[in-house]
Amino acid sequence: MQVAKTVREVRAWTKLARAEEKTIGFVPTMGYFHEGHLSLMRRAKAECDLCVVSLFVNPTQFGPSEDFQRYPRDFARDAAMAESVGVDLLFAPEVEEMYPEGYQTYVEVTQVTRRLEGAARPGHFRGVATVCTKLFHIVQADRAYFGKKDYQQLKVIQRMVKDLNIPIEIVPCETVREPDGLAMSSRNVYLKPDEREAATVLYRALCAGRDAILAGERDAKKVQTLVEHVIATEPLVTTEYVDVADAETLEPLTDLRGEVVISLAARVGVARLIDNITVTVPD
Repeated sequence: MQVAKTVREVRAWTKLARAEEKTIGFVPTMGYFHEGHLSLMRRAKAECDLCVVSLFVNPTQFGPSEDFQRYPRDFARDAAMAESVGVDLLFAPEVEEMYPEGYQTYVEVTQVTRRLEGAARPGHFRGVATVCTKLFHIVQADRAYFGKKDYQQLKVIQRMVKDLNIPIEIVPCETVREPDGLAMSSRNVYLKPDEREAATVLYRALCAGRDAILAGERDAKKVQTLVEHVIATEPLVTTEYVDVADAETLEPLTDLRGEVVISLAARVGVARLIDNITVTVPD
């Protein structure tokens, strides 16, 4: 596995890959890898000739009171894990490489970012869209792989790529979960043992909402209330939001139809966790 620290190194590597007519799969990450990340890398390797992974804790997607400074980092561990699944190039730039002095250009996606994480974390998706646009242009991959755990992020990136005519295929990948249902996340490292157990209520709540829909419930508000009540049974978990929306547009629904997504955000100790589940409403 080659490690690159600069844009110039990545472009030189890509130029050689293109000369050999190799297809490139790309997995953008902020590091501190877990099985969810590795599953994306394995899929990229399976579907493309070469796999590029970026490891960059992007400061522009963190708010002033968020966890940028303490976000978990371990480059040696991550590099070893990436190499173990056959990653060909690991791009790990410094902040100054991505945002040099005088940097002033940002990408903003509007409608799909206005609710949920966009409302809870102002500026977050501007940072995500900007860094992904830069990475797509730097790596020039054929496909990029994104997990569905960050469902709104996935929809933002899909919209951005379509609107800006960026020649890359966005490949959605299923959320990878622990055996007890907790969605894998780098921020799970913040959880104390009792908080880790309490956090399993999030997936149970989502499943309760899904099961209610499959059993015939069509009132979005009732599904939302049910999910909130399940979470409320766990005193260590504080709900930030529960939302039931159209799975494509993320617009809120009243009467459920088509494909819907139930999304939530909650605090468990110092950790802020998000999760979701999609449901196809039976006719």
